Parts: sequence; C-alpha cells; structure tokens
Amino acid sequence: MKRITLAAFFVCCSFFAFGQVLPSFQMGLKGGLNLSKFSTENTFGSDNRAGYYAGIWTRIGAAGIHLQPELYISGKNTTLKNSGLESKVKFTSLDVPVLVGTKIGAAGVGIRLNTGPVASFILSDDQSFNQAASNIFSGDFKGQAFAWQFGAGLDLGKLNVDLRYELGLSKLNSAGYPDTKLNLFTFGLGLRLF
Repeated sequence: MKRITLAAFFVCCSFFAFGQVLPSFQMGLKGGLNLSKFSTENTFGSDNRAGYYAGIWTRIGAAGIHLQPELYISGKNTTLKNSGLESKVKFTSLDVPVLVGTKIGAAGVGIRLNTGPVASFILSDDQSFNQAASNIFSGDFKGQAFAWQFGAGLDLGKLNVDLRYELGLSKLNSAGYPDTKLNLFTFGLGLRLF
C-alpha cells in the first residue's frame, strides 16, 4: 500500500511539473478597479479614490516562468487636500505593464506571482477645484510615468483574478509639487480567450 501511495504521489508531482515545462501562449481580456493615491514628501494629503482599467493581456511561458505583457486604458482618480481645501484629479492613461512571474499548479488551476515595470502614458488629466484651491495646487502633470507592480493571481480555467500594488517611480508634477508620485492598488478579473 505504501508503494502504491508513493507511486501515485510521484505521478502527481510529475504531472504538475510537466505542465509547467511545456511552452505556452495565452491571451485574454481583463478589467477591474483601482485605488489611486498621490505620494508626496509631506506637502499635502491625498485620499484614495476608485478608478477603473480595461484591456488585453498575453502570457508566454515555459519551465514555470512566464512573461506577461499587458495593454490597458486606466482611469485613475484621487483627491488632494491642503489646509482644508480639496482638488479632485482624474487621469486617463494607456498603461503597459511587462511582468515576469511564475505559476504553481496545473490543468488550468493555479496561483501566480508577478512583478515588473509599468509605463503609463497620460492621455488626459482633469482637475476640479475652486479658485482658492487653484492657488495651492499646481497640476502641471508630465505626459508619461514609470512604476513597478507586485502582485498575485489565481487562475480557474479560463477565468483569472489578480490583486496588485503599483509603486510609482516617476515624479508626475513638473511644477508646483515636483515630488508627487502616484501609487495604486488594483483588483482585476480576466478571461482567457485562448
């Protein structure tokens, strides 16, 4: 009985390992929510506000390691606060993460860990503030930014769920508050097309 159990264990281990060795290509759609917050050096406060993102992803991998480039449109919102005054800032950007990761599991079910750089190209930025707040907040934002993502995901057949943190590396504001960086959490749902 011990030999049968041991043999079954080795067969299962071989199945899971073999599933990670073969080269694979996947592609799908993805969408979700984000919570954005400005990071500054004690200049002003910032509140998390919900935004969205939607786009496509691909995953190319073998031997348990994968490269996952993505492309999506992202709406990022935050509220800046200083001396009781508020300014609401909304960004629409084209985000291009290029993640490296690993997956534990087989037969379409598994847990993924990902990390990698993200380039964001700002398509538009809207700011709404009253006249008094406009003297405090100078929103001359740069056209592109770089960040680094860390995250985990769960694959269940053709569906996947992702939870990530994005750490802003670039200073976004070219005037007024040059130390401003944007950090965010993202929660996404994806559908593998093939």
